[in-house]
Amino acid sequence: MPEPPIGAKLGLDPRKLPAQVFERLDARAGVIRDRRRRADLAIESFGKPGRDPAAFAAVAGAIALNADWIPHLRIAQLNDHWDQVVGPAIARHTVVDSYDEAEGVLTIRAQSQAWATQLAYLVPQLKATIAARLEGLVVERIRVTGPQTGWTRRKRAYSRG
Repeated sequence: MPEPPIGAKLGLDPRKLPAQVFERLDARAGVIRDRRRRADLAIESFGKPGRDPAAFAAVAGAIALNADWIPHLRIAQLNDHWDQVVGPAIARHTVVDSYDEAEGVLTIRAQSQAWATQLAYLVPQLKATIAARLEGLVVERIRVTGPQTGWTRRKRAYSRG
């Protein structure tokens, strides 16, 4: 004997069954239709008044402040505008090497010892310029280094005999 249909087993009215299935599908299609309509409206309103890009800058600034990125961003800004801080002649022969945030020490590396000496005379003016132009970068001390010498091998004295 064949089994009765599943609708009869569950006690469902076969006249209402298609309506229940299609109502659920129709509701889902309505959600998808609304989502597409909102996406189309967003694309059409792109660049129009009321969509201020300054709001994004404020959000990015807040993220940088909360994540404590400000000193790192200031060092990058100092690297980008190094020639404006020390002048083009010195900038060609020096580079910002590192920044120790804990101690507030900015290290500048020079191409030669002569340029390191030249820059050492400018340290007071350099501190004042950095303090004026780069708020948020605390520089307690500026250390100027010359060129780094490489590792040298000491010659062993071989004894004959």
